[in-house]
Amino acid sequence: MKKEVRTVVYDDDLHIEAYCFQGLTQPFPNHFHEYYVIGFVENGERVLSCKNQEYTIRKGDILLFNPGDNHACVQSGGEALGYRSISITKEVMRDLAEEITGSRELPGFSPSVVSDEEAACYLRALHESVMNHDRGFGKEENLLLLISRLIQQYGRPFETCVPECREEIEKACEFMEQHYNQRIYLTEICRHVGLSKSTLLRAFTKSKGVTPYSYLENVRVGKAKMLLEQGVPSVEAALQTGFSDESHFTNYFNRFIG
Repeated sequence: MKKEVRTVVYDDDLHIEAYCFQGLTQPFPNHFHEYYVIGFVENGERVLSCKNQEYTIRKGDILLFNPGDNHACVQSGGEALGYRSISITKEVMRDLAEEITGSRELPGFSPSVVSDEEAACYLRALHESVMNHDRGFGKEENLLLLISRLIQQYGRPFETCVPECREEIEKACEFMEQHYNQRIYLTEICRHVGLSKSTLLRAFTKSKGVTPYSYLENVRVGKAKMLLEQGVPSVEAALQTGFSDESHFTNYFNRFIG
C-alpha cells in the first residue's frame, strides 16, 4: 500500500496555502470552507458531490470550490488519491480580482469540475513554487495567470453561485456564526428564527446541503484554523471555538481539513 503523505505550506509572499495529499483513501463528509479552493487531481478516481451535483473526478481534473460550496467525496476504484490544491481567502481574492479586472468584486466559479490544460499548467507551476519556498516573482506571475484564466473562462458574479436561501435559514447561520464558541441548543436556534425543529432541519439541509450541526462544526473548525495559524496551541484553539476537548477538535479537524 502506498504511504499516505499530507503536506501544507503557507506562502508569506502570496498569502495563500498549498496542500498536497498523496496516497489518500480517507472519505470527506459533506462540508464547506470559508475560502476558495482550487485543486487538481494527480492520481486516483473519486465520486464528488458539490452543491447537489455529482461528478466522477479523475487525473487531470481541476476542482473549483467557492467559499460556502458544500462538497463531499469518496474513493472510487482501487488507486489512492493524489491531489494538490491552493486555498485563497476572500480578501486575497478581492486583491487579485482588482489587479486583473479593475474591480474588487469577488468572482464565483462554475462549474465545480473542469478540464483545462492551460489552467492546470499555471496551477502546477504555482503549487511547486510554493512547496519549494521559491522567492522569485515567478510564483506571483503564475498565480495571476491562473486566476485570470479562471475568471475569463469560468467566472460568474459571486452572488449567482450562492444558492437562494430563506430568510430564516440565513438568520440561523448568523446565530451560529455569532455564538459558535458557546454551547448551542437546537431549541435556541428555532426560537431565534421562528421555525419548528423538523421544519428547520428540512429547510436548512435542503438550502445549505449540510445539517445545522454540521454547519456549526464547519464554522468552529474554520475559526480554530485561524487561531492555529496565529500560533495558538491546539488545546486552547479547541476550547476557544466551542469544542469540548482537544480530542474532539482533532477528530473534526482531520475529517474536514484532512
